[in-house]
Amino acid sequence: MNTLKDLFYHMHWADAKVWAAVLTYEAAAADEKIGNLFYHIHSVQRAFLAVWTQSPIALPKREQFVSMQQIADWGRTYHAELPSVLSNFTTEDLDQIVSVPWSRFMEKQYGHKPEDTTMHETMHQVVMHSMYHRGQVNARLRELGGEPPMVDYIGWLWFGRPAHEWM
Repeated sequence: MNTLKDLFYHMHWADAKVWAAVLTYEAAAADEKIGNLFYHIHSVQRAFLAVWTQSPIALPKREQFVSMQQIADWGRTYHAELPSVLSNFTTEDLDQIVSVPWSRFMEKQYGHKPEDTTMHETMHQVVMHSMYHRGQVNARLRELGGEPPMVDYIGWLWFGRPAHEWM
């Protein structure tokens, strides 16, 4: 569980660093592609949180966010909620099979029935999925002439596992 928590702490730090870079660079802060990527990142984070807590999945529509700052604030609330949720899980909980409502689309899309996945595996998925799309945000930031922050996991470790710093 400690490694998993580290991955979530890193994700929080990295999300905050990339958001800071985006929000302080005018071209990025107005870029629809970056807004859509971050909306997707935070939607997936929230959807899996609902699965883990057996709560209804209720996501706002992309159109409901009129500014990039609103998407950032929404992402920040996820990260604020996550530590207390994680602290309630035991090792046994992490080994439990979870039902991911949208997994049935895999069979339709790829012709393969999804295998069972555990809570731990889906948590790992959220971290990896966020990292993948955060990389796309950073690539887009560079395309727009901005400077993406260094948010590698190893960098976070070498920096001494710093806490997140939201703007």
